[in-house]
Amino acid sequence: MAPKSKSQSWSALKQSGNECFKTGQYGEATNFYNQAIKELEKAAQKNPEDLGILYSNRAASYLKDGNCSECVKDCTTSLELYPFNVKSLLRRAAAYEGLERYRLAYVDYKTALQVDCNIAAAHDGTNRMTKALTEADGPSWREKLPPIPTVPLSVREKLNQQPASPQQNNKKTNNPGPSEKDKKKALTLKEEGNALVKKGEHKKAIDKYTQSIKLNPNEVTTYTNRALCYLSVKQNRDAVRDCDQALSMDSSNIKALYRRAQAHKELQNLKSCIDDLNSLLKIEPKNAAAFKLLQEVQKKK
Repeated sequence: MAPKSKSQSWSALKQSGNECFKTGQYGEATNFYNQAIKELEKAAQKNPEDLGILYSNRAASYLKDGNCSECVKDCTTSLELYPFNVKSLLRRAAAYEGLERYRLAYVDYKTALQVDCNIAAAHDGTNRMTKALTEADGPSWREKLPPIPTVPLSVREKLNQQPASPQQNNKKTNNPGPSEKDKKKALTLKEEGNALVKKGEHKKAIDKYTQSIKLNPNEVTTYTNRALCYLSVKQNRDAVRDCDQALSMDSSNIKALYRRAQAHKELQNLKSCIDDLNSLLKIEPKNAAAFKLLQEVQKKK
């Protein structure tokens, strides 16, 4: 349980929320952010941007838990307090996408790209929305879009000067990343994990992949491989979390979509399972395994 807020400042509560978020405890993170927001709103002097960041962080937790409606509400509040905050724009766009409100998602992805044109997640999202809107509305889909706000130059300059948050992995940063030595060791550990998988020793493989990720957290296949192991040992929520991470790095990753769909099926999250399979089949229409699983799940509904 989260500690009582009386003994902690809003910033300490925020930090506790961030730590829970990093370890996938999204419900606990939300509780800490709730308390932090209450503490900061009571403060005599408060910076609107600090409050905006708290709402954005809580929105990230809601998004991870699949609560897209609450994510949209928090991001909207965040953007009123902290206009054109990229993280809030991206999170709201992802939530709108989850709610199939593709026009609004497109607007938020395009607005984020005005702030920073190097955000891979925004480019990927824009491409997905373009495809979805073309299919839904035909060649004239742009005529039905809400207006896309213009981000003032002063705002772009200010936001681009700020350091990235640990939760924001979609934006390129100046962090040096893992050294070549660490990458090499990480690759060796991953290969050791792969060998253990072939022997059916999935728990031991998980340990190898976890060590590999600590040395090089930027290798997508390590997450999808560990997700496969989590599925094998029935740790389905952990499998979802690893696939989420892989898809944040590569939104079209077939293995991540398929394995997350498998995990959602086991967790009885049938809508999420079907959504992942449909996304996969848009990318790879002849994927027989995905088509077969989709048929199985649709019979259960």
